[in-house]
Amino acid sequence: MKACVVVFPGANCDRDVKVAPEKGQIPTTMVWHQETTLPPTDLVILPGGFSYGDYLRCGSMASKSKVMHEVIKHAEKGGYLFGICNGFQILTETNLLPGALLRNNKLKFICKDVFVKTVNNRIPFTKKIPDQKVLSIPIAHNEGNYFANEDQIKELQDNQQIVFQYCDKQGNIGLANNPNGSLLNIAGITNKHKNILGMMPHPERVIDTLLGGIDGEGIFQSLL
Repeated sequence: MKACVVVFPGANCDRDVKVAPEKGQIPTTMVWHQETTLPPTDLVILPGGFSYGDYLRCGSMASKSKVMHEVIKHAEKGGYLFGICNGFQILTETNLLPGALLRNNKLKFICKDVFVKTVNNRIPFTKKIPDQKVLSIPIAHNEGNYFANEDQIKELQDNQQIVFQYCDKQGNIGLANNPNGSLLNIAGITNKHKNILGMMPHPERVIDTLLGGIDGEGIFQSLL
């Protein structure tokens, strides 16, 4: 398996996320946002950060980058595509995933560890994670409040596209453990074909005990 990480101006997690697949022996290359082609790859990762300084709207300008034409083609052909934090925002801006990421409900930037429950471990990104497993993964965002209209939410539920939900340590899902106001405590979703994953928490930040935990490893092990 081969992977590549798209580098946007303003991204600050691209080097971090490159380490994660490489730890699992997945060769990973960096691709500048102005490139018009992708190297031979199975997985494209859109990293977290503040692409273009979040100008206009988070992920809006990055979604129009030259390389995104090839990223969209890659995904439409069934290639794996993984968007983390700002990468998730870019995926909604390109309509590769439904919905939108709005300002956090308390209108403040949030940076802390949260618990998320794995509610779908039957996709390529989570198959090595036990069903209903609670993970401790950090978040760092100002616009992580997932919103979608009623039809989109119903479709997400009907197609089992909700992958991660914010919860407490015991796995209880509710308003008390919703850090940003996301509908249904949604922390991550996939597309209908299950080859695209977008999530707000940063699994690449918990892939080694030296980083404080290994709860993010399961995603990259699943892909491998």
